[in-house]
Amino acid sequence: MTAPFIDLRSDTVTLPTPTMREAMANAPLGDDVYGEDPTVNALEELAAAKVGHEAGLFVASGTMGNLIAMLTHCGRGDEVILGKRAHTFLYEGGGISTLGSVHSAQIWEQADGSLALDDLAAAIRPDDLHAPRTRLIALENTHNRCGGTFQPPAYVAAVSDFAHARGLKVHVDGARIFNAAVAQQVDVKKLTEPVDSITFCLSKGLCAPVGSVLCGSREFIALARRWRKHLGGGMRQAGILAAGGVVALNEMVERLSQDHARAQKLAQGLSIYPQLVFDAGSPATNMLFLNLAEAAGLSAAQVAEALKVRGVLVGVTGARRFRLVMHYWVGDAEVERVVGAFGEVLG
Repeated sequence: MTAPFIDLRSDTVTLPTPTMREAMANAPLGDDVYGEDPTVNALEELAAAKVGHEAGLFVASGTMGNLIAMLTHCGRGDEVILGKRAHTFLYEGGGISTLGSVHSAQIWEQADGSLALDDLAAAIRPDDLHAPRTRLIALENTHNRCGGTFQPPAYVAAVSDFAHARGLKVHVDGARIFNAAVAQQVDVKKLTEPVDSITFCLSKGLCAPVGSVLCGSREFIALARRWRKHLGGGMRQAGILAAGGVVALNEMVERLSQDHARAQKLAQGLSIYPQLVFDAGSPATNMLFLNLAEAAGLSAAQVAEALKVRGVLVGVTGARRFRLVMHYWVGDAEVERVVGAFGEVLG
């Protein structure tokens, strides 16, 4: 398949692989709301086993998964502590507030995307009827707005121990949790077993066309399933979609290292241009964040438009800032073409 563009805007643009398309076409189906879709059931069991939890719930998107998790952990008027640059806070429509009446306390992340334990401690509310009740801490791993950075197992364990000692739960927005595991060469369970719930996406670097899975205890997922129904998430013969997710988990995780390597290769290629300034430590995984130097004389939007003419799509995240994301459909030849296209635009 030849795409008209080299699309680096996100790994959400990935298309299903031929193996996925075949699995989807031949998937055995049933009514998932009745619990009778064998392919959905297989995906949920596989996903839960992968991340070391008891049960899983197939949902339409990561946003839905995070929302359901927070509605399950928190009641009306309860509070979740999360980062000021967290995807849930910035990009999920304020759903926890509008649909769940869940309050949020936002604290600044450290440069690596972590939430400092001292800052978490300071954000926990006292037992006072004037204040919402702190119920949940939400982490993001990898962290999008902090440069695709990842959290190590020791940190996840430390936050979980901190939370549980205070009667709090921990949810992880793990949209790209397998990128975090592959980057550190650790079993993903090291990053997921200590927490109470985890959402991860099938439709980003893993290449499935649709869906995420929310995992946790059997009791938690039973309650989460009720919330999914409330939100209109009962998708009936959803095995057509789940089949792609099964292939994704079985075949696409380890190859994420190729995306990371190509992000490094792209960074090396672009480093020859003095007009480009890279974030420190970028890329940490499959995302490359960089800025135009003031002397470049162009805006990010102008560069992006000129790159589009040359068949390259990039993400513009600020007046002089880009995000370039590597994925399955970007190979070594495409990396070289992107480096050349930037050279033509920057002169």
